[in-house]
Amino acid sequence: MRPLRIGIVAGESSGDLLGADLVAAVKTQSGRPVELVGVGGPALTREGLASVFEFSEISIMGFVAVIKKLPRLLSLIRRTADAIIAAKPDVLVIVDSPDFTHRVAKRVRKALPDLPVVDYVCPSVWAWKEYRAAAMRAYVDHVLAVLPFEPEVMRRLGGPETTYIGHRLRYLPQVLSARAANEARWDAAEPARKTVLLLPGSRSHEVKRLLPIFGETARQMRAADPDARFVIATVPHKEEMVRSIIADWEEKPEIFVGEESKWAAFSSADVALAASGTVLLELALCGIPTISTYKTDVLIRLVLNRIKVWSAALPNLIADRPVIPEYFDEFIRPSMLARSLAQLMRPSLDRTAMLAGFRDVFDRMTARRLPAEVAAEIVLAKISEKLKN
Repeated sequence: MRPLRIGIVAGESSGDLLGADLVAAVKTQSGRPVELVGVGGPALTREGLASVFEFSEISIMGFVAVIKKLPRLLSLIRRTADAIIAAKPDVLVIVDSPDFTHRVAKRVRKALPDLPVVDYVCPSVWAWKEYRAAAMRAYVDHVLAVLPFEPEVMRRLGGPETTYIGHRLRYLPQVLSARAANEARWDAAEPARKTVLLLPGSRSHEVKRLLPIFGETARQMRAADPDARFVIATVPHKEEMVRSIIADWEEKPEIFVGEESKWAAFSSADVALAASGTVLLELALCGIPTISTYKTDVLIRLVLNRIKVWSAALPNLIADRPVIPEYFDEFIRPSMLARSLAQLMRPSLDRTAMLAGFRDVFDRMTARRLPAEVAAEIVLAKISEKLKN
């Protein structure tokens, strides 16, 4: 039997990992070799993809950066679509990064109208631009959702068929290990010395705006509890910035740099103060009581009235109730943060309620099988339908 030919486009590291897991599962379930065409990173390269271009080129953050590189992005969209069209694959899988991947899918659909297109990771139509859901029906046949509430949202908004397949984080060994370590530490006895994990984000504007506030919060907490231990987890390309900002702190927190080091910090944290983002879901799944903070910029403020979702914290949306408290802009006050964290790092009703919410999140994210296995099953079904027709 000839190899299966899969077009795949992943624009960021997280999508690269999801795509690689999916391809590996397709190989196992089909028992056939797989040829890949499209865009991806190291993980998909290991599965046999020769990327059309270096995929880090489309990992652009910030409105101004996108405007500056718009001509280049449009060129990359055309190159990617042309390569996939020329290869005539059995299926096209687009993974997250909708500003790029969906534009590729639209161009491919025009040239190959019978090619099934599967979208892995539902765009956040539940947060804003709800009209995108119905518009996707023109170029997406099936959506693989990683959040349990998304299939119902897509049905309500008239989007393509959507299946919840589970989230990679829910089954990540590092998450499960940190979760077990945190539960065991508190089950044995309340830790005598508490560890506060500070997570100021991975983008420059987040770190610059939030870390000084986190520093004042830590100072106030240390005044009330001199034994408290403070640690910071950051990414390698922000280590220098973090060290520069904390240089004048009276007591320097220990800094954990990189992915492997981050999970070590998660395994010893009793509470966390974090920049809003996917990390909130990681913390919830690891069972670490958390407070979320977010500093908006001018552009975000201009579109606030278009944001439909009631919370920016994924654990809250999954539980469908407030679990993690969120502080925005001028309401991010060190004295409030210090008092709230103090409540969460002792056996309090606040801590008990939050951990109960986290258990609910963990249970709701449990799927029938591993996400990649379910995803591969759906992709192979789409290929089978195409071949029959």
